[in-house]
Amino acid sequence: MRGMSRYWVFIMVLLAVSLLGSCWRNADGPAIIPPPTPVLSRSVIGFGVINASYAQVLAEPYPNALSVGYFRRNAIVEVLERRSVRRNGMAESWVFVAGTYRGWLRDNQAVVRIYNNEAKAKTAAESAGP
Repeated sequence: MRGMSRYWVFIMVLLAVSLLGSCWRNADGPAIIPPPTPVLSRSVIGFGVINASYAQVLAEPYPNALSVGYFRRNAIVEVLERRSVRRNGMAESWVFVAGTYRGWLRDNQAVVRIYNNEAKAKTAAESAGP
């Protein structure tokens, strides 16, 4: 019986020490700020096929931003980032793409359709015709 009470006292002391020790940890470590696109998935979100006759590539994800260039219909681009931007209380979705130009396109099916891999994007571009 006496050995059993020592056992419980030992367990209680061990528990108290571990709880108190966890309170004094250094909480002033560097802040971790995740990037806009999670890096756990992959470096490229997917591949996009341009659906519009001409899609204007912008330097920033805003309609009035500087134009970097244009993609023509059925061009295949890498989609590197997706971002939601609030304008006038409404959220707009934009994608950062890389191809002949690097810049931002509106993320909607009328402008660009995104596929998981390049093979699917090539098939979609070829089947869409000129």
